[in-house]
Amino acid sequence: MMNRYVCLLLLSFAVALSVQPLAAQDHAWNESTEPEEKPLFTEHFSAEEFAERRDRVYEEIGPDAFAVIQGAPMPPGFQFFRQNNEFYYLSGIESPYAYLILDGSDGTATVYLQDRNERREYGEGKVLSFQDAELVKELSGIDAVKHIDELKPDIDALNEDSDYSNMYTHLSPYENLGITRSIANRTLGDRQSDPFDERPGRHQEFIDHLEGLTSNLEIQNLDPITDEMRKIKSEAEIELITISSDLQGHAIMESIRSTKPGIKAYEMEAIARYIYWKTGVEGEGYYALTHIGPDAYMNHYHGSERPARDGDMILMDYGPVYNYYTSDMARMWPADGTFNPVQRELYSFYLEFYEAILYNIEIGLTPEEIMKNALNQFDEIFAEMEFSKEIYREAAEDFINSYRQRLNPNMSLGHGVGLAVHDVGDYSTPVEPGMVFVIEPQFRVPEENIYVRLEDMIVVTEDGVEVITDFVPRDIEGIEALMREEGLLQKADFKPD
Repeated sequence: MMNRYVCLLLLSFAVALSVQPLAAQDHAWNESTEPEEKPLFTEHFSAEEFAERRDRVYEEIGPDAFAVIQGAPMPPGFQFFRQNNEFYYLSGIESPYAYLILDGSDGTATVYLQDRNERREYGEGKVLSFQDAELVKELSGIDAVKHIDELKPDIDALNEDSDYSNMYTHLSPYENLGITRSIANRTLGDRQSDPFDERPGRHQEFIDHLEGLTSNLEIQNLDPITDEMRKIKSEAEIELITISSDLQGHAIMESIRSTKPGIKAYEMEAIARYIYWKTGVEGEGYYALTHIGPDAYMNHYHGSERPARDGDMILMDYGPVYNYYTSDMARMWPADGTFNPVQRELYSFYLEFYEAILYNIEIGLTPEEIMKNALNQFDEIFAEMEFSKEIYREAAEDFINSYRQRLNPNMSLGHGVGLAVHDVGDYSTPVEPGMVFVIEPQFRVPEENIYVRLEDMIVVTEDGVEVITDFVPRDIEGIEALMREEGLLQKADFKPD
């Protein structure tokens, strides 16, 4: 007779074999069924919007011309790929080493893509490639998709075609995450001081190649065309800019709440980064400008290490990039939570002048007209102001007079914001719907290293002018009230061992 223990053991095996498959049927390793859920093409702009932008280029360059646009390369090291602003604006395609030809003769767009890199896709996810030609056309509205090897022969053929006289391309350095046109030019200028670095900008290398391929054509600058297009934002662009501005506003408000004497710049920046990354931003529009005390006098100083002390003023200006669109705003506040008499005196003077400009912005007025109206309004206010030191009054007068001296038909109030934090386009023209810009007057008292600056995001629509960062207090009472609230740093109270 079989041992009783063996019988029980066999019975337990039988039960396990009968039950386990049923349990496995009710569960899976992952409940998510798709291997990847990141969209292959932007969900914030329609293919039709990109097509409308390209139609505008066809119209501007004319039927005897074509434009060639170069996309961004794959970055070195462990960095994610991001398309340059110029290529993204006209196509929405986020594939490295892509090129675009816009043909003014028949109004068609052709994108040139590389082969699929199956090994990289296996490890890093799918990227649109030449093998996805039909999908690319469906998603982007691009008329044709060709292999990158066909680009040079096609440009050769266009060069030999007598119907074409001009070839357009961007002649300025390309913009990308944290890279504006002016900063790119600064980098290229710095590079010239290195005797062992003779590299031109990537845009210049491309221009040199095009010159060799288009000897029968005149090379024209595409920048003025797309710059003016980018100056006027669509509803979809304004929606992204508004989200970016909301994030920046809340990041600065949380930094104000968290401020106590002893706080350092990197702590405030950590708060902002938490808010930004938690809400899905792709990075920074520019490095954080978090100034403590006299550091603010160097208006683009960054990396401050001093702790905030009683009596210090803090300035924070640090914007995120949300789906390619950024924001730019700044606030100042006292480290100890209360404006002292000198801070109250000079900040109040500045705020009155700042808001005189801000709330005189109207559709149809030029910057010169707006500034004249602001100065006329402020003159009466300034006449009643008293200053505790003569150097403060003199600095205030110099500040105001600098704007009188600047009055001319070509002046601007500040700078545009959009794909770049210092966005392209001519902002000396009358204010019109679609414009997004900031003002940032800078008041200094050199004798005491005093610097005051505020900055707000201004959006112009058919309904009028809106300051979309108005929800962030800039009045003294509002700032002091905000500082009495508990901040994120106090809630977290994290201290390393």
